[in-house]
Amino acid sequence: MEVDGGYGWVVTAATFFNNAHHWGIISSYGVFLSYFLTHNDFPDGNSLDYAFVGGLSASQAFMIAPLAAIISRRVGLKLTLALGIVLETAALLGASWATQTWQLYLSQGVCFGWGLGLQYVSTIAIIPQWFTRRRSLAAGIAAAGSGTGGLLYSLLCGAVLLPRFGPGWTYRILCLIQLVVNTVCLLLLRDRNKITGTITHSISLRHLVSHVELWLLLGWAFFSTLGFMVIWYSLDDFSRSIGLSAPQGSIVTAVMNLGQVVGRPLVGYFSDAVGRLNMASLATGLTALLSLLLWTFARSYASTLCFAFFAGMVFGAFFTVVSPVATEVVGLEYLSSCLTIVWLTCVAPATFGEPIALELRTVGSNDYLHVELFTGFIYVGATICVVLLRQWKVIRNEDDFLFRTWIKRV
Repeated sequence: MEVDGGYGWVVTAATFFNNAHHWGIISSYGVFLSYFLTHNDFPDGNSLDYAFVGGLSASQAFMIAPLAAIISRRVGLKLTLALGIVLETAALLGASWATQTWQLYLSQGVCFGWGLGLQYVSTIAIIPQWFTRRRSLAAGIAAAGSGTGGLLYSLLCGAVLLPRFGPGWTYRILCLIQLVVNTVCLLLLRDRNKITGTITHSISLRHLVSHVELWLLLGWAFFSTLGFMVIWYSLDDFSRSIGLSAPQGSIVTAVMNLGQVVGRPLVGYFSDAVGRLNMASLATGLTALLSLLLWTFARSYASTLCFAFFAGMVFGAFFTVVSPVATEVVGLEYLSSCLTIVWLTCVAPATFGEPIALELRTVGSNDYLHVELFTGFIYVGATICVVLLRQWKVIRNEDDFLFRTWIKRV
C-alpha cells in the first residue's frame, strides 16, 4: 500500500469523522455545562458535579489507554473500535434517562470516556504508520475532526436541541448520529501494525527514568491538558459571566471549535514544513500569550469571539502533533507504548482542570481573572517543557551528525 498518500488519506478522513463524533461531542459539553448551571434538571447537582462529569469524559479516555492498547493488540483494531462504539452508545442513552447526578457521572462521565478512549487510543497511532513527509499534516487534519464536531454540536445543541427538547432527547439524537457515523468509520479504518512493528516494543521503567526527553514530553502533556480543559469547558460560562446571552455563549464555544477546524490542519502543515517541535513550541507559547494578554481583557462579545477563535487555532496543538512529536522522541516502534504513558499523564489534569477553574472563579466585576491568569501561566509551563524538548532534539541531531562525520573519517 502506498505511503504518504493513497489509502492513507481514506484512513485520515475516517479518523477525522471518528474524532468528530466522540471528541466533537464532548467538545460541546461546555454548552451542556452552562445549561445545567442555569437549569434545575438535576436538583441534587452543583457546579462542581457538572464540571467533574465533563472532566471524567476526557480523563477516563486517558485512564483506559493501557487497557485499550492491550485489547487492540489482542483482538485487533476493528473489534476494539466496535466495543468503543457500543460503550459510547450506551453512555449517551444512559445520560438521556439520568435523573440524578451519580447517574450522569457513570454514563456521560465514565462510560462515555471508556468508549471514547477505546476509539481514540486505537486510532491515534494509525496516522504515523501511513505517512512520513506529510505525517503532521495528516495528523492535523484528523485532529480537526474534534473541532468540526464541536462546532456543529455546539450550535446544534445550544441553539436548537437543548432549548427545544431538553437534555434527554438531545442525548438520544447525539447517540443515533454517532452510532451511524462511527460504524462507517470502523469499516474504513485499517492499521499497518504488522508492517511497521508499532506494537511490538514497550518502554521499560529504566528507560523512562533515565531519559530526560520523556519527562519533558510528559510535562508538556500534563500542562497542555490542564490548560486545554479550562479553556475548552469554560468559555460558555465565561461568556455568561460578562453578560452575554445563552445563544451568544454557544456561539462563542462554536467559534472556539471553528478555530480548531482552521488551526489544527495549519499547525500540522507547518509542523512538517518548519519542524514539529518548532511548531509545537510556537503554538503552545502563543496560547500562553493569548490567555494572559487577550482573555484577561475580553469583556465584550467581539473580544470574546476573537479570543475564542485565535485560542482555538493553537490551544490544542498538543493533541494535534503529540503522535508525530512522540515518534521523533522514541521512534515508531515505541510509539504505542509511549502514547500510553502520555495518556496516563493526562488523567489528572483532564479530571481536575475544569473543577479548578470553577473554584478559582470569584464574585464581582471580573469573575474569571484568576482563571485566565492560571491558564496563561499553565501554558507558560507547557512552553518551557516543549522548548527544552526541542533543544534536546537539536543537541541529539548535532551529536549524531558529529558521530557520522567521525565514522566516515575513520
